[in-house]
Amino acid sequence: MQFRNFKMVSYVVYGRGSFNQLDEILAPQRKGDAPMVFLIDHFFENKPLVNRVPLRGKDKIIFADVTFEPKTKQVDALAQQLKDEFGTISGIIGIGGGSTMDLAKAVSLMMTNPGSSADYQGWDLVKLPGVYKAGIPTLSGTGAEVSRTTVLTGPTRKLGMNSDFTPFDQIVLDPELTKDAPVNQRFYTGMDCYIHCIESLEGTYLNEFSKSYGEKALQLCQEVFLEKDIWNDSCDDKLMMASYAGGMSIAYSQVGVAHAVSYGLSYLLGTKHGIGNCIVMNHLEEYYPKGVEEFKKMVDKNKIDIPQGICKGLSDEQFETMMNVSLGMKPLWENALGKDWEKIMTKDKLRALYEKL
Repeated sequence: MQFRNFKMVSYVVYGRGSFNQLDEILAPQRKGDAPMVFLIDHFFENKPLVNRVPLRGKDKIIFADVTFEPKTKQVDALAQQLKDEFGTISGIIGIGGGSTMDLAKAVSLMMTNPGSSADYQGWDLVKLPGVYKAGIPTLSGTGAEVSRTTVLTGPTRKLGMNSDFTPFDQIVLDPELTKDAPVNQRFYTGMDCYIHCIESLEGTYLNEFSKSYGEKALQLCQEVFLEKDIWNDSCDDKLMMASYAGGMSIAYSQVGVAHAVSYGLSYLLGTKHGIGNCIVMNHLEEYYPKGVEEFKKMVDKNKIDIPQGICKGLSDEQFETMMNVSLGMKPLWENALGKDWEKIMTKDKLRALYEKL
């Protein structure tokens, strides 16, 4: 048997106010006068957080438009812009939700690898380490801060740059940064973590490594979204650790049906990842009966609206596109349904599922 030998984040700092250490963390990584580039979610434009970024010398802030999830052409354009402007940079720091952190990871890799980021969508195609990269989440749930992938929508598919060169060199987990997150967004992103746990813990790839992290992340999600009546600082603390543990859980296993189906929605309709997972999870009683029942309780308790009918009126060709993207996620289906998954998840069955959404 071949065991997975996976790369983890090199350095982690956790705690309220830990963002204030960013200057001293970055100091040893600076190479001459080559700048640090801070890629910040556009949500923070003209907000106080920007004034706390420790700029030195030629350092640059770029606000990342993450209205839609990252595309390969957006990554390529950003990397080219930085090469044209500076030649080389000391590093890139992603500050924001999962999309911003994925963008930062991808741009780091494209500063040193030739061609387009679309050339590296898949497993272990990246050949060279990127420039130094740090991730600072301002939303909790995606696990992007610990994952070895950066999920991108390319010309033909939605697939990550999965490689040992993808994980961050440093992450800063400061729960204070998540306190102003919009309620709906916080829920959708938190549910990404919850769904990671359900898919990992009920998958055929399950092992004690992923189980240890998955069970803890699941417990924290339950405490935050089922047991708390009023959102407080401890909720932000717990959800940030749930996101980390949920990301670690799938590092040594995989996600499942909700993610595989939501990739199709995202590719065709531009549906954001967290909300897409919620839309799909709402209809997965057949695969995760207990998880879906609990998920619906969380939706009710937190008074969240899950969109309905988003696939209404799509053409056969559009359904076909979504199904092809979804069925391309083979490890996810195998984790969810076993080695014979193709006999279970037929195109007719998948089409019927999409029609319910």
